[in-house]
Amino acid sequence: MKKIISLLIRFVPRPWLQRMAGTGLKVAGLFYRGNKVKCPVCESQFKKFMPYGRINPRPNALCPNCLSLERHRLIWLYLQKETDFFKTPLHVLHIAPEVCFINRFEKLHGERYITTDIESPLAKVKADIHQLPFADNTFDTVLCNHVLEHVADDIKAMSEINRVLKPDGWAILQVPFFSPVPDTTFEDNTITDKREREKIFGQDDHVRKYGHDYAQRINKSGLVAEANPFAQQLSTEIAQRASIMPNEILYIGRKKA
Repeated sequence: MKKIISLLIRFVPRPWLQRMAGTGLKVAGLFYRGNKVKCPVCESQFKKFMPYGRINPRPNALCPNCLSLERHRLIWLYLQKETDFFKTPLHVLHIAPEVCFINRFEKLHGERYITTDIESPLAKVKADIHQLPFADNTFDTVLCNHVLEHVADDIKAMSEINRVLKPDGWAILQVPFFSPVPDTTFEDNTITDKREREKIFGQDDHVRKYGHDYAQRINKSGLVAEANPFAQQLSTEIAQRASIMPNEILYIGRKKA
């Protein structure tokens, strides 16, 4: 199973994988029936989650029902426990939307929930993150999860997020960190071999390896960076049941009033 999943996610773009894999994974999920773990997004229970990852698949990572990963379950709990996202209708921009969230967030926020991506078949609005087709001060919240490592100019992209956010608005800006995490974010466009890029950047379609200076990069965009330790504040029981990595930091960018 690990080898199959590794091959699929290395060679099939995630949006297409999300669209095609739903039924197959739900069937596979029958072999994972149990109640040791519970996905907070879809509330399904299993004896464990499925493995997920390109080279060395992480155990206990992928929900067979809704396709959430550890980071999606962390974001869901943060939105639920620390924000008014589930309590108040908001104007939400979701960049590169994940299938585990789309229908649930649309049900919450209706037509004010906007999905966008330059190529994803899941997005309503086709747009380049470097030049978003939305007016200034439009959105209460922007969700941008594991996107910025793919774009040519992440600071320009975050500047656009800052522009379309309302004053006091906020954005979730998660990116992957690969060990060893460098002090300074590393980029080198002269590396073109796919295997070498995968080795250095974690995936061949990543354009940078983020370092400990990530919060500084957020600040350069005009947003105010917040490194939120919410995962560490969860009880051991909740973190283990949802298979959340306790050391993951949630990076929030807040727009000045």
